[in-house]
Amino acid sequence: MFETDHMSLIRESARDFAETHIRSHVMEWDEAQHFPVDLFKKMGQYGFMGIVIPESYGGAGLSYQEYITILDEISKVCGSIGLSVAAHNSLCTNHIYSFANEDQKRFYLPRLASGEWLGAWGLTETFSGSDAGGMRTVAEKDGDYYVLNGSKNFITHAISSDVAVVIARTGKEMSAFIIEKGTPGFSAGKKENKLGMRASETACLFFDNCRVHKDQRIGDEGTGFKQALQLLDGGRISIAALSLGIARGAYECALKYAKEREQFGKPIFDFQAISFKLAEMATKIEAAELLCRQAAHFKDNGGGNVSKAGAMAKLFASETAVEVATESVQIHGGYGYTKDYPAEKFFRDSKLCTIGEGTSEIQKMVISRHLS
Repeated sequence: MFETDHMSLIRESARDFAETHIRSHVMEWDEAQHFPVDLFKKMGQYGFMGIVIPESYGGAGLSYQEYITILDEISKVCGSIGLSVAAHNSLCTNHIYSFANEDQKRFYLPRLASGEWLGAWGLTETFSGSDAGGMRTVAEKDGDYYVLNGSKNFITHAISSDVAVVIARTGKEMSAFIIEKGTPGFSAGKKENKLGMRASETACLFFDNCRVHKDQRIGDEGTGFKQALQLLDGGRISIAALSLGIARGAYECALKYAKEREQFGKPIFDFQAISFKLAEMATKIEAAELLCRQAAHFKDNGGGNVSKAGAMAKLFASETAVEVATESVQIHGGYGYTKDYPAEKFFRDSKLCTIGEGTSEIQKMVISRHLS
């Protein structure tokens, strides 16, 4: 891809961070399901925790193009860390930036963008994933407070987050609230034991007569679901960039192995059965990046349908990640099925990309609604 000098510097910075602070710990964190909280504080020093947040709020003030570049480089090394960066930036932090009032922005954004605080975002429930109309978490008005009861599941950073943006039903509509860790009645469940993305923390959030002051509501009452839908446009770009990085990592380790592994006196890369696989993998990665870049361009500059472009980018990039990761295991042969090589982790991590921020079927539904 063609990059400006500035973009190349951003890529180099993210790549250097991933190689220096992440690479040597990848399997250790994965095996132990360890969520490295301190790593994200260090990321804040690099501007990776408030990438698209303006400098006036303590962020890096970068564009979605640069956001994709950073996520690509980090996810190429570890999808778990890339997922956490995406969730913190595009969901919790961006929700506050996009819809909160000025006082809320001034208080929360500098803490989140610096990495001092870690953010979570709660929409999904046990009985309402894509069907948000089935939401059961309620916030009932009691004077100047709302009393929340219910739960959210599959929440990234549910245990370790310092603050969460949560969507709850207020009457027939839904509203968004900022809830800080330590608020009475607000707690997290046990960490999920996952197939992949094991170093990214996932758990439930629980609300048991949790009292939240009306000043913690984001926007007008009843606008929370509309806010969430707009936010998911950027969320799809995030998962597309995460998918791109995982696909690139799986491809690069397969290419390296193919050039080193010899059969019948020559590298297996010299056999068409292998080189053609790699050619197709490389082509799909390039196409996925183009779709990501187009969606980011619309997000940054307008002039296009962000919902459609983001859904297309996520659909293609996530399915590419799964396909490339699968072929990477195949190229590694038996070694691809062992933890001595990185292919198996890319394979496990890739599957979440077709699920997070809505399944591939949901993306097709979003795209079809915008077809003329």
